Order: sequence, then structure tokens, then C-alpha cells
Amino acid sequence: MPGENLTRIEAQERRDVVDTHSYEVALDLTKGAEVFGSRSVVRFSASPDSFTFIDLIARDVREISLNGEQLDPREVFADSRIALAGLQEENVLVVDADCLYTNTGEGLHRFVDPVDGEVYLYSQFEVPDSRRVFAVFEQPDLKATFQFTVTAPAEWKVVSNSPTPEPIVHDDGVSATWGFEPTPRISSYITALVAGPYEATFSELTSASGRVIPLGVYGRKSLWQHLDADYIFDKTREGFAYFESKFGVPYPFAKYDQLFVPEFNAGAMENAGAVTFTETYVFRSKVTDAVKERRVVTILHELAHMWFGDLVTMK
Repeated sequence: MPGENLTRIEAQERRDVVDTHSYEVALDLTKGAEVFGSRSVVRFSASPDSFTFIDLIARDVREISLNGEQLDPREVFADSRIALAGLQEENVLVVDADCLYTNTGEGLHRFVDPVDGEVYLYSQFEVPDSRRVFAVFEQPDLKATFQFTVTAPAEWKVVSNSPTPEPIVHDDGVSATWGFEPTPRISSYITALVAGPYEATFSELTSASGRVIPLGVYGRKSLWQHLDADYIFDKTREGFAYFESKFGVPYPFAKYDQLFVPEFNAGAMENAGAVTFTETYVFRSKVTDAVKERRVVTILHELAHMWFGDLVTMK
């Protein structure tokens, strides 16, 4: 049995069969401390009458339908895969599931702040962990557009790759839904979701194309007083000017948010337009010049990835 592994040969064979178009992903973050709801609508083309699989790591799968035909999850879902047989030239797959939060920095990480009890969520998908949040052909050469709809507590901030829309507050006044615009065609591992009662401040810059790019810096409430956002904005503006000049291509995404998130298991991650950073870079006391320089290097490294690594990725 494959477990959670995908071999290179399997990825090559699947790419020969499948071409992905779009994902519509609806996430419900109001189901408690253990699971969240995940409903995916995946549109893709395929070689007629072929067989393949889509990736998903979930606790429970309630519904799977392929081109309007209901499939029994007990028969087609196993080992982090949903088997898809008898594919048509154009296909629509619907998967409704409950997925698990993690506290390991993979998939959708859930953190409870010991200072004030507030809950913070953020995603980390590189390389094979978007399948912990939604059903996906999880390989970088199967790109698509991603449209996220998120239901969460109304007082939270919700951030993804596309600019954050105005939420629709439900009748209960407690929860709300954010409907994001679709992303450009990107790999699944650079999609992102960050949600919680984050503090934020905003600025903007003008791209080489003349387009105004909104900027945001986010951090949790109990650390916000230590976040030097103005300095981060200054270095970001310098980086934009440098990389747009060197790459000869204007910034390719709609906005640029930088989010400092708790218990991050790496230095930072180049999610398109929504970069996450370790809170080690929130300086709560005086640090050495070397540490300050390391943070600037990381800020510029992740910004460079918007071109080399996000706009252009494997294949």
C-alpha cells in the first residue's frame, strides 16, 4: 500500500493523464478544536476512460462525486488517495470531508496562545501538505486556479493568496464567510490560508507596471507591540524595486502580505502574496546586527520567490 508517499513515476504517469483547470475550496473553521470542514470542487481534463487518483489526508470523507455520479468513500478512499476511474475528457470532482488541524507545522496548524487563550491558524503546504486541507492533485506541474471560501469567527482576520474581501457576517453575528477571488494558475504548495485574531497594519507601493500593490504585516496580539512593521515595509519596498529591475518582470500577484506566525517549523515560506515567517523574527529584545541582517536576507529571499519559485516553478 502506498501510505502517504507519491513516487516520481506515479507523478509522471498522472501528469500524462491529467491536466488541472480549477479548484473551488470551501473551508469551515467553526467546527471546534480538532477538525475543520473541507469541500473541494475540482475541474480537470483527462484521457478518456483512464484511471488515476487525487490526494487527500482526512479524518472523515462524507461525499465523493465524479461527473455527477456518487462514489462510496469506503470503496475509493484509502492511503491518502481517492481512486478515480472511467474519466471523461472534462471532469468535475466534488469531495466533502473533515480534515484534522495539526500542531506540527504541516497542513493547517492550530495554535492556542498561552498568554491570552486566542486561537491562531496558518497553513504550511510545501511540498506535499495541501492535501491535508483539501482534495488536490498534489504535484507542482499540475497547476490550476484556486478559489477559497472560508467560514470563521466573525472577529477574525482571514488571509489567503488573493486580497481579503469584505466578509459576509451570518445572522448569528458570531461567524462570517470570506469569498476570495481565484488565484492565477499556480502550484498547490504555494496556496495559503492564515486565520485568527491577528493584528495587522497596511501600506502600499507602486509597481514597475504602475499598479498599486497593497502591503500588509500581521502578527498575533500578544507580540504585536514588538513588531517593527515600518522597517519591514521599507525593506520590502527596496526589494520590490530591486527584483522588478533585475528580473525585468513586474510583481505578478495582486498584493503582498507578510505574516509572522507561531510555532513555524522553518524560517519562512513563499506562499504567493501571503508569506509566512517564524516569530523568531519578531524581536522582543535587543538583537545583534547579524540577526537583524538575517531577517532582512529572509525577507528579500521570500520576496525573490514571488518570481523565481512562484511565477516560475518546476515545469
